[in-house]
Amino acid sequence: MTLDDRSTEPRCPVVDFDHNSAAHAEDPVGSYRRMRAAGPVVRSTRHGGFWVLTDYDGVFEAARDDQTFSSARCPYGGDGLATVIPKTPVNHHIPVELDPPEHRKYRKLINPLTSPAAVEHLRPAIEKYTTWFIDQVIEAGTCDFATVIGVPAVVTIDWLGLPPADWERYAHAHHAALSDLPGTPEFEHAISVEFPWMEEQLRAAIAERRVRPRDDVLSHLVGSEVDGRPVTDDEVFAMAELLISGGVGTTASLVSQTLMYLDRNHELRRTLAEHPEKLPRAIEEFLRVFSPTQALARTVTRDVEFYGHDFRTGDRVLLGWASANRDPKAFDDPDTVDIERWPNRHTAFGMGVHRCAGAHIARALSVEMLGQILCRMPDYEILHDRVVPFAHQAVNPGWKRIPARFTPGPRIGPTAGNARPFSI
Repeated sequence: MTLDDRSTEPRCPVVDFDHNSAAHAEDPVGSYRRMRAAGPVVRSTRHGGFWVLTDYDGVFEAARDDQTFSSARCPYGGDGLATVIPKTPVNHHIPVELDPPEHRKYRKLINPLTSPAAVEHLRPAIEKYTTWFIDQVIEAGTCDFATVIGVPAVVTIDWLGLPPADWERYAHAHHAALSDLPGTPEFEHAISVEFPWMEEQLRAAIAERRVRPRDDVLSHLVGSEVDGRPVTDDEVFAMAELLISGGVGTTASLVSQTLMYLDRNHELRRTLAEHPEKLPRAIEEFLRVFSPTQALARTVTRDVEFYGHDFRTGDRVLLGWASANRDPKAFDDPDTVDIERWPNRHTAFGMGVHRCAGAHIARALSVEMLGQILCRMPDYEILHDRVVPFAHQAVNPGWKRIPARFTPGPRIGPTAGNARPFSI
């Protein structure tokens, strides 16, 4: 049975669904709602045909079955990053593009770097950079939140041991690769110019750590072993680039969506400003509702029946984290933001062995950024007629520009003038 033959099965809903399209970007929530109404498993005719898992149970099951739904890079669906549809032409990412047991070997190298204890050591840097970014605009009474929320990018670059002054190049390149349209000047410049530049910088830093290790993440990775041998430069590069990719996009997406929501919901904004102790639990609800990583892909490794449908080896499957997070079978009143919702078993960080290693860092960043903005800019107003969204909202939803105004306030950081705090 071919993929096209299966599209005629009456029990298989076939939809004209493209999560990369302008129509989807205008209303991702409504788009996934329509997919759930069509069924827990649907087939899209776009990008050569792919399955979409729309409900919580299906996403949960597939995400935990790595033997059937593989994250590994493979020839099916073309060249490029295996976890997106269509694939993006970027370098191999470890360990997200590995399946068990290989995945576990490399994940063990990263877990100590992102544990709750490690995050406590990172908090001073998170606070420092958040304070600095807000200090640069607080006296003016206007800002672009898309720039202010660059905090996760610079924290990630500094944490790795790369020059933090370069954070914008890393952030803009990764945003362009996932959020600009292929064929546009922004996308092509990112792929042909910025990614080669980033690779050159990162590989030079790795080579330098071989000779002169420091107290940073790159040195930790360079000094690690897998299967009783030193980790290779290529493996360090693949892990470091994955950490950069996750660090520059996910948390910025969550914070930007939350700021947009709170701009229209002043009572909740006031509650969080007056009760910052509520932020950690509120963050879990924002993660569920806004799903900063909307969906990721898998590849079927064997012929299998799944939820009554015939999946074949090589089929591409989209796991709809955002759709699962609003499944009414899994969450009461799922479209309502309830910061007291508990327990909150959302899928925002994924599930199974590929659950996001940086979840604790993302939470710490989100609490600090939102906490400072709500404290120091409590009356911010977003200028919606000047907001510019990403063309793609398929992976990390967000905006290129989020202009805002607020009552000016004082600087509170130790850095004077416009000097960057990168040497502090």
